[in-house]
Amino acid sequence: MTADPFLAGFTLHDIDADGLRIRASVGGSGPPVLLLHGHPQTHATWHAVAPPLAERHSVVAMDLRGYGDSQKPEGGERHANYAKRAMAADAVAVMRRLGHDRFAVVGHDRGGRVAHRLALDHPDAVTRLAVLDIAPTATMYARTDKAFATAYFWWFFLIQPAPLPERLIAADPEFFLRTHVEGQSKTPGSPSPELFAEYLRVYRDPATRHAICEDYRAAAGIDLEHDAADAERRIEAPLLALWGARGTVGRTYDVPATWREKAHEVRGFALDCGHTLQEERPDLVLAALRDFLA
Repeated sequence: MTADPFLAGFTLHDIDADGLRIRASVGGSGPPVLLLHGHPQTHATWHAVAPPLAERHSVVAMDLRGYGDSQKPEGGERHANYAKRAMAADAVAVMRRLGHDRFAVVGHDRGGRVAHRLALDHPDAVTRLAVLDIAPTATMYARTDKAFATAYFWWFFLIQPAPLPERLIAADPEFFLRTHVEGQSKTPGSPSPELFAEYLRVYRDPATRHAICEDYRAAAGIDLEHDAADAERRIEAPLLALWGARGTVGRTYDVPATWREKAHEVRGFALDCGHTLQEERPDLVLAALRDFLA
């Protein structure tokens, strides 16, 4: 165990999640909460939220498989190793290794999609679910139009057969990454230079870039099949949806309405920011989570 350089008071652990090594940062005490990041972030995205949340909760912030310092397996047949079902199973295994059979889940972006699947596949494990700046995956694909496809071009670029996107990004990973994060954040100075350097550190790894593409390929294929099979099921846990009022998701969808199609109990509201709520307005995210988790 070593001290986490981004999450004050947290320690880093490499956890065996049923044969896959997952990096997790652990801190605090109290009712357990799992934090799941999105693309192109790592668990460090929670640097301003996790430590104060740990004053009242046992907080676990993990790197999804393929991201950060977690293991990066091959995608496998039909990219199944990056299905949200596989990523959700990682999360359950990590939490059980840490002694938490039931826990709340907070997921941003890709992490929100993993959290959605986790709540469906493991309903007895999830006490509460918060999703940040997403509508359900199947809903977003089904309602895609020119405006969405233009704003979220990487949804359609990263799913192209290997090695096309991998090789194109490899030409200048820093430019691609900076263009991506600066285009989504609507708050000057977000992410900080230190956070961007951390994201770039792992983005320079070809295995990370390939894993990210596999994540998106799975989302456009096997994940949609899993969602279709569960079309009539509803999330049992109370759900909080937060989104950026100045982001694409908030401008494109009635976010609470999309989640009421998927869950029994939904509340939510917008924050005055772009896509990365936990980096742009951590104070408001923390306040909303404390109220919801209480």
